[in-house]
Amino acid sequence: MEKRDVLNRMLSEGLVPVIRVTSAQEAIDVADAIKEGGVSFIEITMSVQGAIDVIKELAQKYKDEIVMGAGTVLDPETGRAALLAGAQFIVSPILNLDLISLAHRYSAVVIPGTATPTEMLTAWNAGADMVKVFPAAQLGGPEYIKAVKAPLPQILLVPTGGVNLQNAGAFIKAGAAALGVGGELVDKKAIKEKKFHVITENTRAFLKAIREARAS
Repeated sequence: MEKRDVLNRMLSEGLVPVIRVTSAQEAIDVADAIKEGGVSFIEITMSVQGAIDVIKELAQKYKDEIVMGAGTVLDPETGRAALLAGAQFIVSPILNLDLISLAHRYSAVVIPGTATPTEMLTAWNAGADMVKVFPAAQLGGPEYIKAVKAPLPQILLVPTGGVNLQNAGAFIKAGAAALGVGGELVDKKAIKEKKFHVITENTRAFLKAIREARAS
């Protein structure tokens, strides 16, 4: 899929599920559950055991049905390995300008992490496709997004960290272009009990919250 198509679809759906689990098999089971919930994007964090192999397996399994991404990418070397394995977007909790350059070379969507307006503008000017705001809840939640969007309306912000069903709509109304959601979607108790339908239901609930917030 072309980079422009990946970005447009991501903006349309508005949800980037973040899978941060303990094993490769859990990651695959969770990815299946999220796909069932109707999302086209899945971010596998590099903290997952065998993350690169998981990305490769899921990319081959789902092809264009699911756009695979790599999360918690801290350096260009890891980013390159993930892209070669089949990832089509890269997400980082930090701002690494070399990582943005790498993504450009591979025509991949890149979403670097920021916390301050200065970092957000630096990332945007360096060519970030969207800018992750992390940890969003601890930085001030939807009110923080609303505040920084006032002087920086051109930047597509993706709040991540502490995003839940109670505040998802508020983040969207505050100006978020999409939401990065991890623990509040990928329920650890459900994984432990192998109740993956809970994760499917969570996915549908987040998508509904985003649609309703945008409609209002």
